[in-house]
Order: sequence, then structure tokens, then C-alpha cells
Amino acid sequence: MEDFKKISSWAAILFAPTLVGTVYAMDFDHVPELHRAGGYPFAILLMAGVCTSLYFVFKRRDWL
Repeated sequence: MEDFKKISSWAAILFAPTLVGTVYAMDFDHVPELHRAGGYPFAILLMAGVCTSLYFVFKRRDWL
């Protein structure tokens, strides 16, 4: 059971940047962040923040 918790935790952590990255990888012209200088750094920081927060949440619940 513990192995399933760890695998599920890492899957959730890796899913977050995948979700954000796939939106940015689509060829949308109307994404507001694409026309700003800090759009991609914002996306990178968003992905890092979500992954870090998920890591600490799962660590606190003893899933990792």
C-alpha cells in the first residue's frame, strides 16, 4: 500500500508541470502571457511552485 501512495504522489507532482506545459506548447495566439516579456518565466515559476507545494503536502501526509 505504501508503494502505491509513493507512486501516486510522484505522478501527481509530475502531472502539474505537464499540464501547464501542454497549454503553453499549443499554438494559441491569444494566451496573454505569450505577448509579455515575463510570460515564460512566470510559467516556469508556476510549475516549480506547484510541484514544490505538492511535494511538501505529500511529505507532510507521509506519502513520500
